[in-house]
Amino acid sequence: MHDVRTTGGGPAGRGPKVLRMSVELPLWRALTGYRVLTLLYALVLCALSYDRYAHPPVAAAYMALLTLWTALTWRRTTSAERCTRRFLLADLGLAVGGILLTYVVDTQARIMGGAPTLPSIWTAGAVLGFAIKGGWRWAAVASTVVAAANLVERQELARDTVHNVVLVWVASVAIGYVVEVARASERTLARALQIEAATRERERLARDIHDSVLQVLAMVQRRGAAIGGEAAELGRMAGEQEVALRTLVSGGLVPRQRAAAPAGTGVDGSGAAAPAAPVRPAAPHGGGSCDLLALLTPHAGAGVTVSGPGAPVELPAAAAAELAAAVSAAVDNVRVHVGAGARAWILVEDEADAVIVTVRDEGPGIPEGRLAAAEREGRLGVALSIRGRLRELGGSAEWISVPGQGTEVELKVPKGIAPEGGRRGRARA
Repeated sequence: MHDVRTTGGGPAGRGPKVLRMSVELPLWRALTGYRVLTLLYALVLCALSYDRYAHPPVAAAYMALLTLWTALTWRRTTSAERCTRRFLLADLGLAVGGILLTYVVDTQARIMGGAPTLPSIWTAGAVLGFAIKGGWRWAAVASTVVAAANLVERQELARDTVHNVVLVWVASVAIGYVVEVARASERTLARALQIEAATRERERLARDIHDSVLQVLAMVQRRGAAIGGEAAELGRMAGEQEVALRTLVSGGLVPRQRAAAPAGTGVDGSGAAAPAAPVRPAAPHGGGSCDLLALLTPHAGAGVTVSGPGAPVELPAAAAAELAAAVSAAVDNVRVHVGAGARAWILVEDEADAVIVTVRDEGPGIPEGRLAAAEREGRLGVALSIRGRLRELGGSAEWISVPGQGTEVELKVPKGIAPEGGRRGRARA
């Protein structure tokens, strides 16, 4: 059984979510039931043939031992941890001993006539234990030992004996192979979930860094270059650190194909002036719901108009904070690419199953292919601060831009979904 811990998989404050996976657990449970049922079948066969055995008391003693062994060890076959190699060897030894004892207990006529051995089909349970525990190689060895014991007991290659031997051998090897494939798939899935959790955490940290440190460093570089003197040197150092930090946070997220753009340029690589001070709505704390309009109101000013329903737009607190941060990134892009005095409009629509926020500006629009190029260059404004956040919310982000007519960003989030909810949406660019 594998435990896969994923960050952000549970409610806030409860720590990482633990996913327990075990493809083979149902096989162990089935084996436990098989041993019990086949024991009952063997007891019935023994009772019906009791008077025809050459040594009935010996047969009864063996069946009593088999019953006691099955009753005392039934928990051994409920999981791989309990089913040790020593137990499997003892179990197989008891089965093989019963097969060979049949040659002494039963009459020669009954043996040659194809009468079942004392443990009968209970023996297959011992072989299946090897298959589930160790895979097809263990199963092949165990079934070969049982086959040899059956041939010794029968003392000839009778058709029914060969048929039973081949059936057990093929079935056990096939089950052992399936178990090995299932375990390999289980390990691959566990690794994929770990990588996904690490990637999501990296994206979250990259978004936070982009929304704060990178923009401040870019602003220091521009202000230092404009002031000159010692401030220019400070700006140059800030620009170098901005490039190094951007490379670090984007290295594992997008292919590194940086164009020859000036260091510390705008959020998506333009040379526009940096915003004086981007507005950051206060993030709500704790769980519960939150009014999205209250988080977007700080954007309202001389250049930005915020419109929405007359009633509060309720969303889970974490989802509202992430959506508000994505809106902030979109407004920052307007200031960077259109200008600090550019006008923008924020429209909030509260639909039955989703909340839609549209950010529209009056700029020149986005040239075709510019968003993809910015992502390849390591610019994280669209890739993480907007698209990444919406993907975590199970929503979508869509850009509609017509040259000369401005840009419209539509952010759509399903209701009742928090970033930890685990649902996925497809962000469109």
